[in-house]
Amino acid sequence: MSVRLPLFVYDSTVPPIVRSHMAATAMSVSDALETRSSARAFRPAPVPQALLREIFTLARQAPSNCNVQPCRAYVVSGAKKDRLKQELVSAVMSGSPPNPDFEWNVKYQGEHRERQFGSANALYGAMGIERADKQRRQIAMLRNWQFFDAPHAAFFTMAKYLGLTGAVDLGIYAQTLVMLMTERGISSCMQGALGMFPDPARRMFGLAEDTGILFGMSFGYADEDAPANKARTDRVTLDSTVRFLS
Repeated sequence: MSVRLPLFVYDSTVPPIVRSHMAATAMSVSDALETRSSARAFRPAPVPQALLREIFTLARQAPSNCNVQPCRAYVVSGAKKDRLKQELVSAVMSGSPPNPDFEWNVKYQGEHRERQFGSANALYGAMGIERADKQRRQIAMLRNWQFFDAPHAAFFTMAKYLGLTGAVDLGIYAQTLVMLMTERGISSCMQGALGMFPDPARRMFGLAEDTGILFGMSFGYADEDAPANKARTDRVTLDSTVRFLS
């Protein structure tokens, strides 16, 4: 029997950690970083609610500037997720321009644009979609707002006035979640796209005007046989990333 999870708002009121029968594996952080990749196709089986609560409880340990802990995550599953998916697809297909709560209009330049193209080529190449096939690329892009058929999606929100400082904290929090999920065999995909058309999610969550959705994440158990999940991106050299001074 499938499990239907209600809309779950995570905050400090969550009770002490629940240790489920699906306990964490012995995977190291290094192993998690080496093995993780963004999943864009999922199996329908949901993550047990006790395991969700365990992961989100542990994620509270993520650092934040001055310990302000600004993130409020909304996790949608089951019927609420399906309804939100339909409303998001309708918003995207309406032809209206994106209206994100925060600035997302970044025009990549130089080497950053090259890496953006490299990422797209890796994904569409794995899916067998040619560069000139605009229709199939658009269909593939639309799957962002269908959560790639994942059983769960998380939306990361914060007070709008926090700006860049809050965005840093949300990124750290989300990365912490990803590592905890990877340790437990749960796949994920970070999605700036889920912040592009925020109105349907804002209505469902009842967000105040001073609170915004920054980005989201689809997650669950990956469909390992899906072509999209065969895509892999490269990484720049160490010297391109860091300089050691002494």
